[in-house]
Amino acid sequence: MSFALPSLPYAYNALEPFIDEQTMHLHHDKHHQTYIDKLNAAIAGKTNLESMSVEDLLKNIATIPEEIRTAVRNHGGGHSNHSIFWTILAPTGQSPSETIKNEVTKVFGSWDGFVQAFNTAAINQFGSGWAWLTKKDGKLEVKGYANQDSPYIDGATPILGIDVWEHAYYLKYQNRRPEYISAFWNVINWAEVEKRWNA
Repeated sequence: MSFALPSLPYAYNALEPFIDEQTMHLHHDKHHQTYIDKLNAAIAGKTNLESMSVEDLLKNIATIPEEIRTAVRNHGGGHSNHSIFWTILAPTGQSPSETIKNEVTKVFGSWDGFVQAFNTAAINQFGSGWAWLTKKDGKLEVKGYANQDSPYIDGATPILGIDVWEHAYYLKYQNRRPEYISAFWNVINWAEVEKRWNA
């Protein structure tokens, strides 16, 4: 079994003006496809690995043969992170449920406290990477991850994440990462976030 590029659940221009159509084509069709191609190449011919989900590959990264472990970590992480990312984006108009608001308030003191913590993790992620809201052992945490590292490697469940690699925003926002992060809050699929929350 080889991994394949998932289709976007919306049109490439559906997230405008917050995320532009050209970026979505480049990000989905080129960058994500490259992670998939390199992951497939890394595990080709290894039947036990080819039968695993990308999540299981990442959760069991320590058991992956050393000669391909870095490739699986990088490209498997890239495939997993992006596959989640596309589903937690949606055209405008959604709001978080009271359940989500109440849960993050318990941890971060307020909804604004959560947004500030998430934005800070995203803005301060040095170089390329992600900011994720994760759940581990029932506890919520906001954390930055370098490169394509996945929360699954830490034993955590990714719930809400933002890609802060420059390819995710540079065509529209250039070096203005904080503007991109601010725009992100307008295109979150809160129903999908809550589904991941309750999984």
